[in-house]
Amino acid sequence: MPKFLLQGSYSAEGAKGLIKEGGTARRAAADKLVSGLGGSIETMYFAFGGDDVFAIVDLPDQESAAAASMAIGATGALRIRTTALLTVEQMDAASKISVNYRPPGG
Repeated sequence: MPKFLLQGSYSAEGAKGLIKEGGTARRAAADKLVSGLGGSIETMYFAFGGDDVFAIVDLPDQESAAAASMAIGATGALRIRTTALLTVEQMDAASKISVNYRPPGG
């Protein structure tokens, strides 16, 4: 199952909700969202700095990841970035694919 890195930054309203509900409730909400799409959360961490939350999730496909990202972002409580992750083996396979590319000015 494809893996995705979700990184999010809470808005002021989202931070208020986190303070009110706590991290465990937010993890439960994330579990419900991801499992409802046929996936699972591998790990989830809260942080401080540029981003407030990080999660690595398994989802069936890119469309499911896009649906999750849109649903979360549409609330306005969390600005989300979604990154598709590749295994070492997938990168090995990608490195063997022949690509016809000319760099700009080349």
